[in-house]
Amino acid sequence: MLLSMTGFGKSNTILNEKKISIEIRTLNSKSIELKTKIPLEYRGIETQIRKMLSSKLFRGKIDLSIYSESTKGNHQNILDIDRVKNYYEELKEINEKLGESSSDYLSMVLKMPDIYSQQEKVVSEEELNTVMTLLEKACDLTIKFREQEGKTIEADFVNYISNIKTRIKEVERFENDRLEKIKQKIYSGLSSINLSNIDENRMEQELLFYIEKLDISEEKSRLNNHLVYFLKTMEEPNNGKKLGFISQEIGREINTLGSKSNHTEMQQIVVEMKDFLEKIKEQVLNTL
Repeated sequence: MLLSMTGFGKSNTILNEKKISIEIRTLNSKSIELKTKIPLEYRGIETQIRKMLSSKLFRGKIDLSIYSESTKGNHQNILDIDRVKNYYEELKEINEKLGESSSDYLSMVLKMPDIYSQQEKVVSEEELNTVMTLLEKACDLTIKFREQEGKTIEADFVNYISNIKTRIKEVERFENDRLEKIKQKIYSGLSSINLSNIDENRMEQELLFYIEKLDISEEKSRLNNHLVYFLKTMEEPNNGKKLGFISQEIGREINTLGSKSNHTEMQQIVVEMKDFLEKIKEQVLNTL
């Protein structure tokens, strides 16, 4: 089964009045690239998080975001009494030096954001286990997304391979005509030169050798074999890189057909083959 490297998975839950959400987004990449956005309180399990992502998603550019939000606030605000006193005294002193009328200094000080210190709650083992469970669920949903995208890619591959096979059969219609035209061109050229001093047997051998070099039977056979192998490889797991190598071999045979054709209609068919192959190569890059 083919898997796309494009995927998305999301999971969330509420535990002890805290909402925990996890999102995973994946794109194509030659190797695995992990980018994580993890709250500070979960840094202790970051190694486990990365290990799970690598083992379940294998390859691709993977963006992980974990969000933690308590319905009652995930910290306690504690008033810094010493800081409040210092601010109060400073404001009062400045006000007296400027000769301004008395003000409600305490109300002013209490509006300052840095007079509170935050005391984080201790993260329980239960919460850490919950995060890992949610992560596994998000990974599984990402894999399902990849499977769905992979089915679309697989259908496209089958269609493109079928089109290339059809073009191979179309090439065969022009082969005899192509060889005949080449022979006529050779004989026409020979008739214009003096052959009295030429070894006819050697000339015949050279002509046969030249015509054999223009034969495309082996290229067609290898190309068909590569196409069959491509379809067979699609059934293997994590086959993206292998499909890429096979598509390169398909390209070599198509290019050889083009260079040997020496026939307008055949060259047009080869161009169509190349077009379908380029579509295959584009989507292979996004195949796991």
